[in-house]
Amino acid sequence: MRARQVAVAAVAVIALAGCGSSEKTPEAASTTPGALSSEAIAKAEEAAGIPPKPDQATADAYLAALRKIDPEIVGDKDPDRIIDRGRDQCSSIKEWPDDEAKLIKFANTRFTSPDHPEGFGATKAKKINEVVRKYICPTY
Repeated sequence: MRARQVAVAAVAVIALAGCGSSEKTPEAASTTPGALSSEAIAKAEEAAGIPPKPDQATADAYLAALRKIDPEIVGDKDPDRIIDRGRDQCSSIKEWPDDEAKLIKFANTRFTSPDHPEGFGATKAKKINEVVRKYICPTY
């Protein structure tokens, strides 16, 4: 019985291989995320309330201001990661500009460290939000 199943499977594979076309078909357009233009990405970020990346001087001032609140906020993390967290926080600031409790909650979720896995507390989160507003999304 097993030999019969193997034989049927082999015949099916050979038959399917013969069904292919020798004509060339046009390549489909790439649908991978890498195919998005930088303009499309910028428009999507803007629609989500995420501001563009700051220039180097602004980024340096932002990181210095966060270190002044607590050096562990920046720690030895990649600066781009901290900047992106600030940009993400801007989307929350834009959506809920008057809901301080919610913004503190999001700051404590986004800005963490090994010694502060639940964030840096309400007082420092409020200061983080002030720094984010000043340097990353001053128009929000």
